Amino acid sequence: MIVTYLTAFFIISCKHEKTNSPAAAALQEYPVTTVSPETVTIHQDFPATIEGQQVVEIRPMISGYLDAIFVNEGDHVKKGQLLFKIRNPMYEQQVRTAKASINRAEADVNTADMEIEKIRPLVDKQIVSDYRLKSAQLELGSKKAVLEQSKAELANAESNLAYTSIRSPMNGIIGIFPFKQGALVNSNSQQALTTLSNIDTVFAYFSWNEKQLLDFLSGSPGESLDEKIKNIPQAKLILANSTEYPKTGRITLASGMISTQTGSATFKAIFSNTEGLIRSGSSATIRIPEVLHNVLVIPQSATYELQNKVFAYRVDSANKVTAVAFDPLPSDNGQSFFVSNGIKPGDKIVVAGINSLKNGATIIPKEAAEKNDKQ
Repeated sequence: MIVTYLTAFFIISCKHEKTNSPAAAALQEYPVTTVSPETVTIHQDFPATIEGQQVVEIRPMISGYLDAIFVNEGDHVKKGQLLFKIRNPMYEQQVRTAKASINRAEADVNTADMEIEKIRPLVDKQIVSDYRLKSAQLELGSKKAVLEQSKAELANAESNLAYTSIRSPMNGIIGIFPFKQGALVNSNSQQALTTLSNIDTVFAYFSWNEKQLLDFLSGSPGESLDEKIKNIPQAKLILANSTEYPKTGRITLASGMISTQTGSATFKAIFSNTEGLIRSGSSATIRIPEVLHNVLVIPQSATYELQNKVFAYRVDSANKVTAVAFDPLPSDNGQSFFVSNGIKPGDKIVVAGINSLKNGATIIPKEAAEKNDKQ
């Protein structure tokens, strides 16, 4: 009887000890996710410089003193609007001189014409020789040539005088003024009076290095370069204050050559800018979207780095975790990795709390309620 009681007590004690063993107590719940192929959109960013559709330097055609400035820096101006006035009395004097020369030449033509009218009847009556008439006619032709020359000199003088008034050649926005009122300016000055930019349409110039260009050419649909460029998605423009410009832009090739200095090819994205929000000369970032199909994505919280390798914990059918190395490709949101190899579709990955895990540990997996944002 006593032996039977002791045997039963020993069995119960062993069961209780097994239930409260450290191995049983160490099992913890961890959130896991099943990796499956997804379609994701990534973005490539490139620094860009902005230029207006037209940027024109306004330069004087003549020498003189800057007499008046009729606009302000940054003003919107219309084609034909008066911008500057240059003062040089010499051009006004040239116009007066040319007009006086015309008056004198016209008088000489009239005198020569009257001389012909006087001689012609005398020649008809054979009172004077025909030689006198021909000589008078030649004199009239000479006077008419002088008159035409005087008219040409007047036109030239009036053109020079017109150059003293500088008008806008197009609609646009005025740049800075390196010369102030009263400064001496001429057509040979290194600096222009100002610049005028038409920014209704702007070009954002950016570069691809040789590798990026080759990757693009090999991976883009289309038979020719033109077709491949047409298939590039519409680009976005990130302004200097990190805000996204509301309109998208079409990408075209700006240069057909790879620069030997930089080893890159220049592209441009064309944006409508009718509101004038973007100014010529500003800096921005071109963002080009790319859609990737059948991509495996895992959150960065599921990974750790050791000796320049990136690992994640994979859960097997026995709920045992194994550290697996994989080749990560970073997404542009900084929260997830794209997996190129090392992890397969259908693998279960621990997505949180991995700092307390060890390779070979057994866990209680719990499917995560929702996956991290992949975009």
